[in-house]
Amino acid sequence: VTDDFLGRLTTEPQLTRFFTGLGVDSQKRLRQHLVNQLCEMSGGPCIYTGRSMKATHAGLGITGRDWEAGVKQLIATLDKFRVPDKEKQEVLSAVSGLKPDIVEK
Repeated sequence: VTDDFLGRLTTEPQLTRFFTGLGVDSQKRLRQHLVNQLCEMSGGPCIYTGRSMKATHAGLGITGRDWEAGVKQLIATLDKFRVPDKEKQEVLSAVSGLKPDIVEK
């Protein structure tokens, strides 16, 4: 699920500017942070140890339109893997709580 979602994010035309120029190590670190964060948010045993969302996204100029493009890709991934509606809504609800720390414009 994480690999599919990350693949969608990095190729989404609205969002590619945020991923251009990432080296292999940065890509791996981003993937692992995403795995840990989604796992923790969904009640799994993982612990996210990365920076806060506010610190991570500060200065990137992420807009509401960017946010919606990312959410659209997350929904597409969850649908692809046939995540049941209850769990899908739980993930989307948890992710929506991050919006104020990520969107700057």
